[in-house]
Parts: sequence; structure tokens; C-alpha cells
Amino acid sequence: MDDQLALRIKLFRESGQVRPEVAAFVTAELDALGAEGRTVTEETAGTLTSHLMMALTRLLNGEPIAEFPTDSEITAELAGHPDAVARARAVSVRAASELGAPLPDSEINFLGLHLALLDQSSPPRHET
Repeated sequence: MDDQLALRIKLFRESGQVRPEVAAFVTAELDALGAEGRTVTEETAGTLTSHLMMALTRLLNGEPIAEFPTDSEITAELAGHPDAVARARAVSVRAASELGAPLPDSEINFLGLHLALLDQSSPPRHET
């Protein structure tokens, strides 16, 4: 994670927009993505970072997250990115376990799109 992305997380946390545990959770997820060889920077993951932190914060605050009319289109787009969808679902499982806030399907889809874009901006990974 680059300094600018770390600063984004710090500003969200210090301004009270997100809870410290949400910032820590998202930081750990980004660190894991980086450790897997993805390019995790402000440019490549800034929107993903903000979106995930705010979604988790809304869930923890008991605020509803609406379904979107484009969900079926997003699902169709994600058909070509099964790894991104699997990763998004795994993040939701970890969020449920660690924060008590599983992501609804609409948020899993958006996270999947962010992860697919992150994969496209990262060097190819080789499975071991």
C-alpha cells in the first residue's frame, strides 16, 4: 500500500467517518491483496478502499444498503471474473466474522467489480 492510500484510510478514521475497527479491517484486506502481488495504491485501490470502508460503516451503524437496478448488469459483467467474485465473497465472510457485518449481495457485486479492476491494473500473478 502506498503512502497516499494509507493517508486516505487515516483521514477517514481520524475524521470519525469510519470506526477504527473498519479501518483496521480494510487495511488488513489491502495488505493481503498487496502480499498476493496486486498493485495496491491510491490510484488503483482508492475507490475500492473508500467504498468498502463506508459500506462496512453503514452496516455497523444499522443503516440500510439499497439494492441497485443495475445489479443484474453487474452480475453479468462479473461472470468473466470468477476470482474477483470469490474474493469479494471471502471478504464478506471475514467481515461477518470479524466485524459482525456481512456484505449484502449488491455490495459483494460492487466489491467484485473493484477487485476485477484491481486485477487488471496489477501484474499477472502466477499460482504456486
